[in-house]
Amino acid sequence: MYNFDFEKPSTVADAVAALGQEDAQALGGGQTLIPTLKQRLASPSKLVSLKGIPEMVGICRGDDGALCIGGATPHVQVAAEAGDYPALAALASHIGDPAVRNRGTIGGSLANNDPAACYPAAALASGATIKTNSREIAADDYFQGMFTTALEEGEIITEVRFPVPEKANYQKFVQPASRFALTGVFVAKYADGVRVAVTGASEEGVFRWTEAEAALSSNFSADAVPSAPSADGMIGDIHGTPEYRAHLIAVLTKRAVAAAA
Repeated sequence: MYNFDFEKPSTVADAVAALGQEDAQALGGGQTLIPTLKQRLASPSKLVSLKGIPEMVGICRGDDGALCIGGATPHVQVAAEAGDYPALAALASHIGDPAVRNRGTIGGSLANNDPAACYPAAALASGATIKTNSREIAADDYFQGMFTTALEEGEIITEVRFPVPEKANYQKFVQPASRFALTGVFVAKYADGVRVAVTGASEEGVFRWTEAEAALSSNFSADAVPSAPSADGMIGDIHGTPEYRAHLIAVLTKRAVAAAA
């Protein structure tokens, strides 16, 4: 590690002001940032912790019925208190290990947008709204590629709003060393249709499988899931070929639909 300043503001306004200083970087749960600092892949001169801001922690139901989760809410709290959205609570309960679930936050995960993270699939499949200190961003507009989001410099996620579906399920094929998704599929059925989001498979990061959405919106059955999508653009590495990941997408989608139904 190296020397840096550390600031722990107690309000969103103070956090935004601190992040406006030169070479400052936000710190959520630190599950990605701290290892990055240790490897000297980043070297901000100031870290601004978001963990001490009460207004960014907690779970409630909005006036529109959406499940509202503060950006600094740890995974373990989502797992314990998001019972109104069982599929989301179950997803949170299987992120990483107990240490990761107690430290990592939903806002930090979405801000980092790791291509194999679980929350991006939940947010995209749910048609969630990412609320920041300055605006609201629809999930369809938020995710812009591997480790890339619509967040601007100094912008922080204060809340994530999840419309609660009629039925939903998340299936993850776990990479055992990292506990990330080798491939993961989140299926959510709403009155106006079905949304299917895939993580861990594409070189572009999380994406919607529109062919499956169209088929399942007409017939919400595992039998209606199309054959595997094209392997073009899928990740190929020591854990699996692009074709393998494409095959997993179809398998996991069928499992998610069967479990949800």
